[in-house]
Amino acid sequence: MNRLLKIVGILSIAAGAAAGAIAQINVPGLPPPLPTLPQVTDPVTGTLRTAQSTALAEVRKLRVRELLRTERATVETDPDGQPIIRRQIGSLSPSPAALDRARAEGFTVLRTESLDGLGLSLVVLQAPERMSTRRALKRLRELDPEGSYDFNHLYLGAGVGLEAVQPAPPPVPQTAAPPASAPIARIGLVDSGIDSAHPVLAGAHIERHGCDGVSMPAVHGTAVASLLIGRAEGFQGVMPGAALYAADIFCGHVGGSMSLLAVALDWMARERVPVVNISLVGAKSLLLTGLVRAMTARGHLLVAAVGNDGPTAPPLFPAAYPDVVGVTGVDGKRRVLPEACRGEQVDFAALGAGLEAAAVGGGFGEVRGTSYATPIVAALLAASLSAPDPAMAQSALAALESVAVDLGNEGVDPTYGKGLVGADLHPGLAAALNP
Repeated sequence: MNRLLKIVGILSIAAGAAAGAIAQINVPGLPPPLPTLPQVTDPVTGTLRTAQSTALAEVRKLRVRELLRTERATVETDPDGQPIIRRQIGSLSPSPAALDRARAEGFTVLRTESLDGLGLSLVVLQAPERMSTRRALKRLRELDPEGSYDFNHLYLGAGVGLEAVQPAPPPVPQTAAPPASAPIARIGLVDSGIDSAHPVLAGAHIERHGCDGVSMPAVHGTAVASLLIGRAEGFQGVMPGAALYAADIFCGHVGGSMSLLAVALDWMARERVPVVNISLVGAKSLLLTGLVRAMTARGHLLVAAVGNDGPTAPPLFPAAYPDVVGVTGVDGKRRVLPEACRGEQVDFAALGAGLEAAAVGGGFGEVRGTSYATPIVAALLAASLSAPDPAMAQSALAALESVAVDLGNEGVDPTYGKGLVGADLHPGLAAALNP
C-alpha cells in the first residue's frame, strides 16, 4: 500500500490513529509481525484475530511487569494491580487542618502544586517509615473523611510502534507565522516527549511543557504529534499549521504519574487549549476524577484512547469517565481492532491500524492501537472548537455524532460507540478504509 494511504496524517483537517500507547517502540515479550500467525475467533465480534493481536492486548501488562522488575524500589501496585509510586499519596485541595493532622501522624509534604487554571491544588504526601502505601492511604482517609486522597498512580500507554520502515522525507522550509490577528487552531497533547527535529515537525508551532524544560524525545509522543500536525513532502498530519501544546509527563520513564498529569492538565487550562488528546490508560482515581470534572466544567474536551487490553478487560481511565471522549480503533476493513477495549466508554471509532508515523531520529515507523486513532477524533473536535466553552463543546460533539458512520449493531454500541469518523476527509484515507 502506498505510504500516502497508510499515514493517518494524510488528512486535510483531521485524521489520526488509535488509543493509548507509551513511548517505547520495542516491548519485551511482544512478537514481531508475522504473516502466518495462527488465528482464533474474537469472542465479541466473531471476527478472526491473529496471535499477534492477542499479544498486543498483553502489551500494557508486560510493561507493568517490566516496570515492577526494574523499578521495584519506587514502584508497586494497588489492590487492582495498577502501578503506583511507593509510599506516595496525593490529595486534591486538602485543608490546612487536614495537613496538620497528616504531619502529626508522621506524613511529609513532598510537594504542593497550585493548579490555578483548575481552581485546585495538589499535595503529594509521603508515608512515614515502615508504613505501607495501602495503609497510608487508609490512614489519611480516616484522618480526613471528607477529603480527596488516592495513590499517585502511574499511567501507561497501550499502542504499539514498530521499527522504522521508511526514510525521513526532506525537510520542510519554515513558513512565516500567521499575523497576530489571524486565529490559529490549537490542540493539546499529553504524552511522552516529541522529536521536534524530525523533518515532518520542522517549523511547526509547538509549545512544550514538563521535564524542567528538557526535551526527551520518545516514540509514542513523536508519532502522535506527527499525526496531529506533521507536514512534509508525501506526509501531512491531521492539523498541519495548528499550534500543538505538548506536555511530556513521562520524562524518559516508562510511566507518567498522576501528579505530573495534574500539572499538565492545569497548564492546558491556563493556556485555554480547547481539546486535549490524552494517550494514557490506567486506573480510576479520586484525583483524576476531580481533574476531569474541573476540566470539562470549564468547557475543555478531553479525548482519550479506550486502550488495548482486550474486549473483556475492565474499563481503563481516563477514557472511561462519562465526560471524556473515548476512542477505539478499526482496521482498513472497518472492523474493530481485536485488542481494543469494549464498553460504554467507547464514543467514536477511527482508523487505528496500517498506519505510519514519524519515528524518533527521522524516518517512519508502523504503528497500531487505539491511541493512534485518537488524533482523528481530537482534531475533528478541535477544528470546530476555538476556545474552551461548555455549550460549544457539546455542540461540537453533537456535530461529530451527526456525521459518524454507524458500524456494528444499529445505533450506539459498546464496540464502535456512535460510529466511525474521519473516513471521508481525504481520498487516501477513504481508500485505506475500503481496500
